[in-house]
Amino acid sequence: MVTTTYLLEKFRGEVQTSEMLMTGNRSMKTGLISAAVVSGWTIGSTLLLSCTTAYQLGVSGSYWYGAGACVQIIVFSVAAIEIKRKAPTTHTYQEIVRVRYGKATHLLSCAYSFFQQICYSTNLLINGSSIIANLTGINRDASIVILPFFVTIYTLFGGIKATFISDYVHTVIIFIILLMFIFVTYATSDKLGSPGALYDLLVIAAKEEPVAKNHEGSYLTMTSVNGGLFGLVLLGAGFAAASDSQLMQKALAADPKYVLKGYIIGGLSWFAIPFALATTLGLACRGLENTSSFPTYPNKLSTQQINDGLVMPIAAYALLGKIGGGGVLTMIFMACTSAYSSEVVAVSSTLSHDIYKAYINPKASGKQLVLASHSGVIGFFIVCSALAIGLAHAGFDVSFITTVSGIVVNVNIVPMACTLFWKRMSAFAYIVGTVVSTCVSLSIWIGYAASQADNVVNLTTLSTYDALAAGNTLAVFFPAIFVPILVLIKPANFDWEIWKTDIQQADDSEINEEHGLTNILSGERLTEKIVSEEREKDGFLKRQRNIGFACTAFLIFFFLVIFPLPMYGSKYIFTRWFFTGWVVVMFIWAFIASSVITLLPIWDG
Repeated sequence: MVTTTYLLEKFRGEVQTSEMLMTGNRSMKTGLISAAVVSGWTIGSTLLLSCTTAYQLGVSGSYWYGAGACVQIIVFSVAAIEIKRKAPTTHTYQEIVRVRYGKATHLLSCAYSFFQQICYSTNLLINGSSIIANLTGINRDASIVILPFFVTIYTLFGGIKATFISDYVHTVIIFIILLMFIFVTYATSDKLGSPGALYDLLVIAAKEEPVAKNHEGSYLTMTSVNGGLFGLVLLGAGFAAASDSQLMQKALAADPKYVLKGYIIGGLSWFAIPFALATTLGLACRGLENTSSFPTYPNKLSTQQINDGLVMPIAAYALLGKIGGGGVLTMIFMACTSAYSSEVVAVSSTLSHDIYKAYINPKASGKQLVLASHSGVIGFFIVCSALAIGLAHAGFDVSFITTVSGIVVNVNIVPMACTLFWKRMSAFAYIVGTVVSTCVSLSIWIGYAASQADNVVNLTTLSTYDALAAGNTLAVFFPAIFVPILVLIKPANFDWEIWKTDIQQADDSEINEEHGLTNILSGERLTEKIVSEEREKDGFLKRQRNIGFACTAFLIFFFLVIFPLPMYGSKYIFTRWFFTGWVVVMFIWAFIASSVITLLPIWDG
């Protein structure tokens, strides 16, 4: 990536100014946006936890992981368009919060964002290092440091453009390996080789170890209480990621014409990864566990192995030996490094624009912002590595960190939406709404866990599907009632034009001159140009927003209501032919997604 950045600078004049470093000069097209969205949403736990859930709950686990966590991307496409329309020159979401509400609300918003970014990053380092350590024998602490080290290097040199390119390459590799596992499991393996063979093994598994709260204990039904609860948990945890500014950063780097298509294609393509991988390796692990070809036979997987996320690598090894283990290792490495790169760029942008420029050096030049950004990249690497090592030694597993962060951060979603769409939203409603809602959601989570376990509160009781679902869903829906009440008590009347006039582009003239570029707009002139162009596109962006609303409503209704609820209520247990059809649809979806993500960026040029 460092070499690629050098070549782009030398032959295409892409100098790493502060604007290029953090927003890519707002020029990314549909293909790279889609690949970046898929990559940013695909972390180690996407791969590991989805397989673990399918192993524990059956087909409902694989479906609900994909459905529960893909709708947020589609919802976010509407917010992304509104940001491009109302605040075309902003560098971070927190920047528009500061301009609208002032210092106190701004710092609170930054705190929620940093909390989610640290949870997200330490989580991917913990689960990535766990698999790498188990497969290679390397010291886990060392792998926690090595994973982000080289990402930090190329992000320092290439910024968000390097992140987009690495996202594309890594996502293509993940899809290639995913298709390999599907082909082997359902077509060529001498241990399985067909959907029917796996179906028979899953029927036997249900008789020997039935799934609690699944209809007739079957792994082949969508009638699963814990499956539905897990979907609610993922729905909440996925919305928490919207508070993480990395998803927003990619929207800001996009050309406005391509935002909607990029995010919708990215969301639908991402669904294929956890759904297909879990339907393949998660179910294969459960089916093969009772056969002599399973690595731990005659012993079943221990609770510790399951919590460590070893379902996926053990299934891959059972099917393909060392090649399977190498495939898993590559997928985990690709997922963790590209996701971490996205986080690094987002954090460095927030630190440079929302901390350094906002409160330390308001007249900072582009060169000073680049230096502040680089300092943030290095500092974030140190903090996340140290924290990940500490949490790993404390026994926190990947699923706990993934699902718990939403209980704290989900409360920020409604205030964020109101900030973008409601003129009457006030600083008072933002601050009181988020803080009180956080306290309520944490109280309900802990209280519910205690009530279900004779007042015992520990990692085990706090990690039950019931407790996590209660905390995550309340964190999303309580502010939806509470915040509007606060707005009615103390409303505001914001002028949207303020965002266009008060948020300025950095003066990168010094950096441009150092590279012999004298006719490049920056500072106020660049701000005027961007705002002028966006005013001309306002009608187009409004239409895109409305189309986005319609697409969002339909896809949410389809993923969360139209398909799963009738399946749940029917108590249907898959027949052999229905399971075969399920696998065929899964393969077609994965193949189309991989083709689009691979070819569309090339088509875009």
